[in-house]
Amino acid sequence: MKKLIIGLFILVSINSIAQSDKFEAAMGGALQQLGSAKEAGDFAEVAAKFQRIGDAEKTQWLPYYYAALTKARMSIMRMGDQDQLADEAQVLIDKAKAINKNSETLCVESMIATGKMLVDPQARWMQYGQTSMQLLEDAKKADSTNPRPYVLQSSSLRNTPEAFGGGCAAAKPVAEKALVLFGSFKPLSALYPNWGKELAQSIIDGCK
Repeated sequence: MKKLIIGLFILVSINSIAQSDKFEAAMGGALQQLGSAKEAGDFAEVAAKFQRIGDAEKTQWLPYYYAALTKARMSIMRMGDQDQLADEAQVLIDKAKAINKNSETLCVESMIATGKMLVDPQARWMQYGQTSMQLLEDAKKADSTNPRPYVLQSSSLRNTPEAFGGGCAAAKPVAEKALVLFGSFKPLSALYPNWGKELAQSIIDGCK
């Protein structure tokens, strides 16, 4: 009986390792595809791939996170119907949050609100602009070592007119804070979010 239990444990362990390897390989391929995406169709394809991985791996939040991140970027970059893309991203990030609500998911949720706001900034700032900024504050509280809330905040400030509290004077110190955090930030694995450093540097360079 003892040998049977040990044998079953070994079998379960081997299966778990195989499933983990399969997941990491699928995610690694999708992340490479995301990195090389240029056109709307490329982004839509990789978002769908992340979503399929998430549907297959019920306990993993990262696939839904990246699917939502991709859709949020598409909305902000006007790669289709901005409202629809943002709404699709919200559904995906809600699935990620149901598994693991954290600083990274809050950052994507902030991006989604920004995408909604950019459809009509004048009419939507009070609703979505303030929501976006509050989500970034929540993301900072959730993980004070995460540079991405500061990257997104600096980008938002850089694109806000000086008359409304934006511009280089407001954006540059926040981008510099992000770079300091990038200096010590260590993702938990190769699959974990690690984007934003180039954007922070570009804001600093553009504000010299």
